[in-house]
Amino acid sequence: MKSDRNRATSNRATSNRATSNRATSNRATNNRVTNNRVTNNRVTNNEEGIDRPKKESGMKMEAGKGALSYEVDGSAQNPPVLLWHGAACTLRQWDPVVTRLADRFYLIRFDAPGQGQSSPLPDPDDYTFERYAAIANRLLDHLGVPSCHVWSMAWGSRAALAYCSLFPERVQSAALYDASIGTADTKAQAEGHKLAVARQAKAGIATFERPPGANEHAFPDAVAASLSAARKFDLPAAARTLQMPVLCATGDHDPNLESTRELVKVAQNARLEVMENVGHGSVLQRPDLACDLFTTFHEQLGTL
Repeated sequence: MKSDRNRATSNRATSNRATSNRATSNRATNNRVTNNRVTNNRVTNNEEGIDRPKKESGMKMEAGKGALSYEVDGSAQNPPVLLWHGAACTLRQWDPVVTRLADRFYLIRFDAPGQGQSSPLPDPDDYTFERYAAIANRLLDHLGVPSCHVWSMAWGSRAALAYCSLFPERVQSAALYDASIGTADTKAQAEGHKLAVARQAKAGIATFERPPGANEHAFPDAVAASLSAARKFDLPAAARTLQMPVLCATGDHDPNLESTRELVKVAQNARLEVMENVGHGSVLQRPDLACDLFTTFHEQLGTL
């Protein structure tokens, strides 16, 4: 598998795109991106046809004995994107993305079971990526979406990777940010994040505020059990099965970068973007850059 490294510069947060090569089968491309600046209603699952609205805010769908919290934004005529949030985060993590991209994509986000506003599962053994994938499919069926693009961050990229391997027929492409198929080093992640923020400040890059509610959970005692699903799934084996186009984007101050490179090597149609002066939690830290990369990826795929 061959790799090419290019360097692209993003001077404005909303309009310039990081230049990159198209990912082709059996070829992983490595690019480095610089960064100069760039209400809760309850509904039950049913089998009737659903007219997908431009926005559903704070909705809930039956998920076993509990309820799954989800929201959709954008026109149902746009390309559908299923969003997977990071560890101990919620669907609110994606608020800055929705602001930037809801006019171009149909954005579907949800809280993983036991996180955010989604109900805990009845048995700790129920917290598996297989269960989360089945729940995600129920949500897509509920919305009348047969297949979608996937976008994820950090722990969510573990869950999304599992989903892509379990149900490849439902995934048109995947964007796995801050991905790791190994053991997470949370201390190094925190240190890298702090260093990246300091370097952004030195470069005159404004700090993005964390969206309200991004780490608020209705069932805080269930969060650890929900996150434990990552330890029960063979992620390296799953990565080797991926055949859809995959964008892996990780910051140069994120210790996950080494594992991201391993993922890119084994996935058949993957490419890497390295985000300069960005740490772990890239979508929250640099939503402008994250959206630019995601949009460029889909322009090159012909999605847009």
